[in-house]
Amino acid sequence: VSSFDEASCLSRYQSYLYRRASLHKPSKYLISKLRNYEHVHRSCGPSTKSYNKIMRKGAKFSINETSRECKYLVWTSANGLGNRMITLVAAFLYAILTDRVLLVRYGADMIGLFCEPFPDSSWLLPKNSPCWEDLKHFETHESLLMNNKVNNSQDELLPPFLALNLTHIHVGHTNLFHCDRSQDLLQKIPVLILWSNQYFVPSLFMISLFRQDLSKMFPDKDTVFHHLGRYLFHPSNEAWKLIQKSYEAHLAKANERIGLQIRVFNIHHPPHQTIFNEIIACTLQNKLLPELDMLNSSATSPLKKQTSKAVLVVSLYSEYGEKLKTMYQENTTVTGDVIRVYQPSHEEHQNSNDDMHNIKAWTEIYLLSLCNALVTSPRSTFGYVAHSLGGLKPWILQGVYGKTIPDPPCQRAKYMEPCFQYPPEYDCRANKTIDFPSIFNHIKHCDDVSSGLRLVNDYH
Repeated sequence: VSSFDEASCLSRYQSYLYRRASLHKPSKYLISKLRNYEHVHRSCGPSTKSYNKIMRKGAKFSINETSRECKYLVWTSANGLGNRMITLVAAFLYAILTDRVLLVRYGADMIGLFCEPFPDSSWLLPKNSPCWEDLKHFETHESLLMNNKVNNSQDELLPPFLALNLTHIHVGHTNLFHCDRSQDLLQKIPVLILWSNQYFVPSLFMISLFRQDLSKMFPDKDTVFHHLGRYLFHPSNEAWKLIQKSYEAHLAKANERIGLQIRVFNIHHPPHQTIFNEIIACTLQNKLLPELDMLNSSATSPLKKQTSKAVLVVSLYSEYGEKLKTMYQENTTVTGDVIRVYQPSHEEHQNSNDDMHNIKAWTEIYLLSLCNALVTSPRSTFGYVAHSLGGLKPWILQGVYGKTIPDPPCQRAKYMEPCFQYPPEYDCRANKTIDFPSIFNHIKHCDDVSSGLRLVNDYH
């Protein structure tokens, strides 16, 4: 019987007070796979006999020593919090599909973010593990594939530890990972050390070995992150206290909560005014926020009930929240709605390796996921996490170039899944480049990254 200590993770038991029940129910098969994974994690996790046998020996461990009952996937952090969270979900799904135990190699900047997700066992990689060493100490997946010894099927020549680099700048791995031959090889390796900043879940749906399992787990394919993210990511007590405080003070009393997530990629010449104008155009055109009454008439129908809307602004820059607040404080609205604007922080620059910065970021991601509607920035993994956790299809702002507001300023996302921004282009069997949406009904190009791939439901 699994158990959690309620006092050590209040959010696990209190989130229902703040978050609407999901419209998307997990399949019975997914639930059974999660229960089975929890059993494997308890049996093979840190401090177990198998863990001590394999993980503490490191490179000295021989692949012939293992009974292969326990295999491991070690996740290592890369880039900002949004990237880390999307890759953690992808890594967890890969661990489930391959009967591996997921262990996370956190730096100090992530220790205080999440509760332990699995009952009666930790997912934290102990610091005495050889996987804390530099990745260069281990042979890479790509070099092994290119080595002729693999073709001999001599398992004793395979390394016990293998580095798997699925970052966007490492084209070799990302182009080979989804190949059946790669997966046949990787299945034989006891310990994979994963380094990624990409949501590589669509790659898993390309692999014939996993396809049937994935279809049973996710009949609605655009719910992968929604279900697994809600399963994995429970705010730590420190983060939960900040979330509760912000929500109760600024969001709880509103009839409707609108989230604006603004990521500016051009940090040297940020086009703040143009982006602000674009946000206003987007929210007004889609009736997320009301028009201003420029005639200063506050007369509204006496029969119409006044609505209050809370606008949560999440940005590194303070001017977005300040301008929006001033705009609605100094003018009445044509609908009579009361608009209150709240911006929790404005760090001015991203500092992914700072623990307090990451706690603030996680707090704001979670608050965005509690909103009724979201407007997000294109290409932002921060926004992907927020809308996927919330089960929302956001309005995605168009990229801004110069001082011209795009027309339309934003477009409604059709699906919930994060975008795999740098997917493979290589067809393993045909040995040529391919456009994967042409052969998979459940994979489409992303709304915000034309070359990216996103999971969609088959019936769309």
